Amino acid sequence: MSDSAVATASRVVKPTRDPIYPDYPTIVHALAAAATLNPAAPGLASLDRELTYGDYAQAVAALAHDFARYDVAGERIAVVMRNGVEMVVACFAAMAVRAQVAPLNPMYTDRELEPLLRDVAPRLIVCDAEFAERARAYATTLGAEVIIVGPDGVSVDDLLARPKAELPLPRPDDLCAMFFTGGTTGFPKGANHVHSGLMAYCYGVASIWPFGLGTERVLNVAPLFHIWGFCFTLVAPVYFRAFMDIMPAYKPAAVLEEFQKRRITIFAGGPAALYMGLRANENYAATDFSSLTVCLSGGAPCPEELIRNWEAVTGCVLLEGWGMSEGAPIHSNPLKGIRKIGSVGICAAGTDAEIVDIETGTKVMPTGERGEIRLRGAQFTTSYRNRPEETAQTIRDGWLYTGDIGYYDEDGYCYLVDRKKEMIIVGGYNVYPREIDELLFKHPAILEAATIGVPDAFSGEAIKVFVVLKPGASLTAEQLAEYCKTNLVKYKLPKHIEFIDALPRSGVGKINKLLLKART
Repeated sequence: MSDSAVATASRVVKPTRDPIYPDYPTIVHALAAAATLNPAAPGLASLDRELTYGDYAQAVAALAHDFARYDVAGERIAVVMRNGVEMVVACFAAMAVRAQVAPLNPMYTDRELEPLLRDVAPRLIVCDAEFAERARAYATTLGAEVIIVGPDGVSVDDLLARPKAELPLPRPDDLCAMFFTGGTTGFPKGANHVHSGLMAYCYGVASIWPFGLGTERVLNVAPLFHIWGFCFTLVAPVYFRAFMDIMPAYKPAAVLEEFQKRRITIFAGGPAALYMGLRANENYAATDFSSLTVCLSGGAPCPEELIRNWEAVTGCVLLEGWGMSEGAPIHSNPLKGIRKIGSVGICAAGTDAEIVDIETGTKVMPTGERGEIRLRGAQFTTSYRNRPEETAQTIRDGWLYTGDIGYYDEDGYCYLVDRKKEMIIVGGYNVYPREIDELLFKHPAILEAATIGVPDAFSGEAIKVFVVLKPGASLTAEQLAEYCKTNLVKYKLPKHIEFIDALPRSGVGKINKLLLKART
């Protein structure tokens, strides 16, 4: 058993970060350092727009000074935009000016987005022109101001045309970001993150994926409102002084072309469904992947056949890891060392992980035995905004209880086997059945309903709903699908709808979802 594997039956020993990787108080300090060390180095690109690190820092500084006029230090700034240079600059500017940025999905329906904005209670709503009308309507209710960044607003060209401004620098203990995840009731809760936590994330990444400094070229397609997209667009690339290429949306043909056009070395990737989509594209076999050195995956398991095929065609290793909205990285298969297919790998530096019994959460389980995974590290959320009860339930005695069931092997590699909670993972996105159940309950024709996740070859899991109609009511699957479509973002939509006479229940009257899953 190696020193970097496991020290006891339950406690994983982390790999260490090489001293070549620098320490910074915050990621904004890292951006300032990158701009100082080599201002002409390529820093950020999206589509045909590219910024050097000098321009990158200048644009962030200029927009930060715009935000500062609204006295936003210690307040929250909601950013509701599509992926692009403008969104990256807006998020960085919010953090620079000591505000907490809350990136939100612009594709959400009003039913989904409005409660999140109420919870955020932003001082500013930053958006692009596409979202401006909705943003102004929300701002009126919330008492917020709206700033449009991009065409028809403050463009990056406008920011760069101004006299050079000093980049504001936040403090390590400042709240810097918020990512929404489901609560025990199924309603989203905002996980608070501080700047020192983002730096702990960087140090953890450097320990398991020791990328080059100032040499890497990263491609990311994940949305910035997701912690993976945020950390692998704003945070990790800047820490490594890498060139960051972010795509506005995931389109397989465009992604394959980008590998060649930009000579990408690291593909931030995402869940298995993303790689499946690339493999299914007609240009896959003919793409030049020769510059790639590593591809990353998380959010949903990758089938072994997919990994083998991807590596055979691209010549590039595909590494699976594990993170969550509450913090990342947690585990990953290392860039240097043993890779175990089917495992999410070893612990990142600075992270403690234990397997504990499901009943009490206090008894530490030995190697090979299953239990709930609990975590401790500086990169994890400090609390859930406006959710003291859920904070107390999830964070106990300094440990974050994940709700995920797993075990460690004798080499300290973690295997995820189940979830204590009913969350469904669709293409890497968390979907909480309670939210969909609540929506279905509101339909006038529905007496009761239940939502489960079922295996899906493309997205890992798909959503299936079981529906019981009220006596005398009529409703078709097509009508119900349209009802859901107007109230839910695409990845939450039921793929399977089954009408049944009654839902199975346990002896105490609870809906028995195990029996429902047995029907699929």
